[in-house]
Amino acid sequence: MSINCILPQVYNLYREAYAVPKIGEFELLVVLAILRQADAPYANQVRRDLEDNAKRSVTRGALYRTLDRLKEKGLVDWAIEPQGNPERGGLPMRRLEVTRQGLETVRESRAILLDFFESLDTVTDR
Repeated sequence: MSINCILPQVYNLYREAYAVPKIGEFELLVVLAILRQADAPYANQVRRDLEDNAKRSVTRGALYRTLDRLKEKGLVDWAIEPQGNPERGGLPMRRLEVTRQGLETVRESRAILLDFFESLDTVTDR
């Protein structure tokens, strides 16, 4: 087998292993909101943060579907806290956590956005 046949295969394996997942705007906002809720990273707090600070109306269904997608991508994980919360009638709650891959995705997204915004300084300063 020639080197020309092996290199594309090695490149594809490397790309798959180290690729940062693509993330949409709302998914990025959800991950950022989880990171901001260091003391209480629960869906209700994330939803409140998004509504108050991102000025978005967020339904519970949309938030939980997004959390499921983020978990499938390996960006977010959660653990069920069985003791529950008296405010919720003792029901268990998901304690959210951003994974290492999630942090890397946030860093990459930030770098990309900053590159774009910095190149617009002359346009936005008019």
